[in-house]
Amino acid sequence: MVRFNPKARLDRSRVRDAGRGGGGGTGGGLGGGGMRLPIPTGKGGIGSLVGVILVVVVTLLLGGNPLSGGGGDGGLGNVYSPSRLSDQQQGSERYAGCTTGEDANNSQDCARVAIENSLTDYWDAELGGKFRPEQAMVTFTGSVNTGCGAASSAVGPFYCPSDETIYLDTTFFDDVLEGQLGGPDGSFVEFYVLAHEYGHHISNLLGYMGQVRSQDTGPQSDGVRLELQADCYAGLWANHATTTEDASGNKLILDLTQDDITEAIDAAKAVGDDYIQKRSGGRVNEEAWTHGSSEQRRKWFMIGYQQGSLQACDTFAADRV
Repeated sequence: MVRFNPKARLDRSRVRDAGRGGGGGTGGGLGGGGMRLPIPTGKGGIGSLVGVILVVVVTLLLGGNPLSGGGGDGGLGNVYSPSRLSDQQQGSERYAGCTTGEDANNSQDCARVAIENSLTDYWDAELGGKFRPEQAMVTFTGSVNTGCGAASSAVGPFYCPSDETIYLDTTFFDDVLEGQLGGPDGSFVEFYVLAHEYGHHISNLLGYMGQVRSQDTGPQSDGVRLELQADCYAGLWANHATTTEDASGNKLILDLTQDDITEAIDAAKAVGDDYIQKRSGGRVNEEAWTHGSSEQRRKWFMIGYQQGSLQACDTFAADRV
């Protein structure tokens, strides 16, 4: 189990809670495009793909190419910014008690703050001048408005490239990942998901999102390569997680165990396209894949974790993923 350094100081400035309805979105849409984990139908009315199931996808399937950066309002100049949340929506109460690593050891909310801090510190060191942190990591309940459009809990955790923000309704882990998909239960499951969504932010900064120009699906498609890159980046962060520090140079994470890595791998498998297709009672249709198979997701997480280099995660340069 991940153990945080009790002496570490947490930076809450980018972690916010939009509360219930956080802006009034009620649909499952994300018309402007967000990078999401696939989830099955049944929660919030997400439709199935070819009548089979699940697949809430990268926005390439929703028309246009939102990965170029344009938000639901048609451009970057006017997009929603999490900083525009009202004072009540800023989540001061939910995260107010998160000040130290000891708080992170005792609270999943505070652990979320610590993981965001760790991800930010790692990627700052890795990318140098190419790095800027995500605008925010926003938790919400029910629905939220974003630069990619209104979203409900049904879409699962996602990254919106238009406002460079990660959004999640934390009930996803118990209700969907564990309850509907039979995925693992453990704190590192959420940390893997957060690292995956942060990985989309890194792909955005490095220009890989701009390389996704087709709306094709399938195991070798650009969209799948982008998703597998985020898994690889999650593994890359996990490899270096115990080296990350707070602003004063204190280690943020003292210990990350093999059990934690196993949880991440099991979670990656549980959101594989083939696994979800089988779980939902349909046949495996490779050409409908948008995020990659369980084996692809496991493979690329482990490439990042075992090789520990940014270059190893260039899924777009690989002949086959």
